[in-house]
Amino acid sequence: MLSQRDKMVLDFERSWWMLPGPKDRAVREYLGVSAGSYYRILRRLVDEPEALDYDPMTIRRLQRLKATRARSASLPANTAKT
Repeated sequence: MLSQRDKMVLDFERSWWMLPGPKDRAVREYLGVSAGSYYRILRRLVDEPEALDYDPMTIRRLQRLKATRARSASLPANTAKT
């Protein structure tokens, strides 16, 4: 079961771009956690079935980003896109 904080993080991730200013500042103001803590929570939520049930669009987007980064990281250094 997702905690209230988990739901707040997912809600924020879905709509942060509508807020003024840099994302890390908005994370601190709206959630009261550091950017590092925020991203650790998101990385955990990406693999949680309850998170997918709660916000499928956001979780699927984050899963695609995770897969893209994993593919890029597995490329040899001289073939990685910059």
